[in-house]
Amino acid sequence: MKELVDQIKAEYEVYAKNAEAQVEKGNKAAGARARKAALNLMKLMKEFRKVSVEASK
Repeated sequence: MKELVDQIKAEYEVYAKNAEAQVEKGNKAAGARARKAALNLMKLMKEFRKVSVEASK
């Protein structure tokens, strides 16, 4: 579970960096990278929820 949390943190950093580049500088490629990171975050969050529920049983 610790590894999963670390993956989520790393993916969020990628998302935040690219989203900021899109908003601040109008970088379209950064927007695409931010959207991809957001999809990966969604998958990781679903996995975290599943693992968390199993751990609490």
